[in-house]
Amino acid sequence: MWCNKCNIETNDSTCPLCGEVTVEDFPVEIYWCSNCRIPVIQVSVQADKGTCPLCKNKTRYMTADLRPVFPEERLLVELILQKKPHEYIEKSVWACNHRYYIDGKSIAISNSLYQTIDADKIVELLHQFQEGNSYEHFDNYLKTFVLANRDRLNYIIDEAHRFIRNAASKYPEERVVVSFSGGKDSTVTADLALKALSNPHLVHIFGDTTLEFPSTIEYARRFREAHPNAIFQIAKNDEQNFRDVCEDIGPPARMMRWCCSMFKTGPIARVINSLYRNQQILTFYGIRKSESASRSKYNRIEDSADAVKIQQQTVASPIFFWKDIDIWLYLIAENIDFNEAYRLGYDRVGCWCCPNNNRRAQFLSKIYMPEQSKKWRDFLVGFAKKIGKPDPEVYVDTGKWKARQGGNGLASANDVKIKFTNCTAEEYAKIYRLVRPFDDELVGMFVPFGRVAPELGKKLLREVIVLDHRTNVPILSLQPFNQDGYEYAVKVRTMNVAAHDDLQRMVGYQIRKFNACRKCLKCESLCRIGAITINNFGYYIDPQKCVHCKTCMTAKYLDGGCMMDKYLRTK
Repeated sequence: MWCNKCNIETNDSTCPLCGEVTVEDFPVEIYWCSNCRIPVIQVSVQADKGTCPLCKNKTRYMTADLRPVFPEERLLVELILQKKPHEYIEKSVWACNHRYYIDGKSIAISNSLYQTIDADKIVELLHQFQEGNSYEHFDNYLKTFVLANRDRLNYIIDEAHRFIRNAASKYPEERVVVSFSGGKDSTVTADLALKALSNPHLVHIFGDTTLEFPSTIEYARRFREAHPNAIFQIAKNDEQNFRDVCEDIGPPARMMRWCCSMFKTGPIARVINSLYRNQQILTFYGIRKSESASRSKYNRIEDSADAVKIQQQTVASPIFFWKDIDIWLYLIAENIDFNEAYRLGYDRVGCWCCPNNNRRAQFLSKIYMPEQSKKWRDFLVGFAKKIGKPDPEVYVDTGKWKARQGGNGLASANDVKIKFTNCTAEEYAKIYRLVRPFDDELVGMFVPFGRVAPELGKKLLREVIVLDHRTNVPILSLQPFNQDGYEYAVKVRTMNVAAHDDLQRMVGYQIRKFNACRKCLKCESLCRIGAITINNFGYYIDPQKCVHCKTCMTAKYLDGGCMMDKYLRTK
């Protein structure tokens, strides 16, 4: 249960704080009306479940969720199934995952089939039969679909509007933001927020990952033109090149999506920091519970440090309980423009080469983005050879590259290994290997521990003292050092503390950052007050802003003290 007024979850039918009736996430089921030839969205507790609202005929259970199949994808399906082109043009065609429903009858297309189809031949046939691929029957089915599900539409709109207004009421309107990705969910969220708040000037932040579908960039342009009063900010990492980073630390994988932090979350955090400094903001996101197992564990309003990627924002999800079919019902009924990639058959439009994409999405990219797809496959095969895979093409084509973990076979994996020796001359001192000379950047990484005081150290030894920020007592001594076996090294001594090992462990985290930082921007996103800056000049922590919360050095939020530890560690 969810209370829209207090924005809390509860097990009660009424909110324990305000007494308001709560919203329940009742299971939604899709039924099929063979008379109207459209799906009907029905709630599990609905009294008239199993009856079409239009013709009153009996319906039958179909599936848990559904999406419309546009004529462009319908023609592709006909060609894949080796049917006569336009054979299904007068039929009502819908889909869920790998299963298609032709006038309610199920046809499954296995993932393995996409590997055997000649993409070049399909492209040729698509061009040949695209003429005459009419929308006439498809549009008629959609009109009937909207009429049959009008009650469901009214309910989800009213509930979402109440949620948005309640969530936004706790923030000044200038600190309310919409996260815009160019996908259908963020499109619906943006439209709901604009209408619920009656504010055409809302800030929209578009994260251009540099790996967007061409249609996403084009749609973002159209969206911006259609909303001229909105403040539309583009967050983009111009300092990194995706392919270069892949060469260095390997391509992203399902459990190692470094690209999200480097090319999406990090740049968005920078835009937020530039607009709001250290002010907390409310961001409306298009997150839905049914999208994945991980998202089902989120709260509808989330601000906990271990759940929110950008600490400066509280995330609210108006469409949290919506299904795919609800999204399409809203887009169609409200006549909202959307990303053209959905017409082609993509069911998600994040990064086109994302390791989370299924084989159907990869097949679609072969058809609609042939040059990029070939270059990406060639890179993956070359990478597989570099790390010593015996059958590189099989490794790539079967998708095993998506499951890789760590930096096995990569020279850069050495950078995350914290190598040290205990100092024999001083107690509680360790000598750490560095991959480059001791400098001000390394010293600056110790700002979170306290006040960095080089003037208190022994000048001839270039020693730097760090004082505890509460007591002003020295707790760390940093000193460049010569150590056999290490080209560069630093000696770090802990003092005046009870837990020397705990302090040295956090020291090790900062050494790892210095050695392995690839400017993934995760640390910038973690810093709630915007004290951390990472750019071509290096890693900088502003001592005037830092509040010494140590979030950037806490394993709970940053495993191993640096994201590269996860991406490059080896067995």
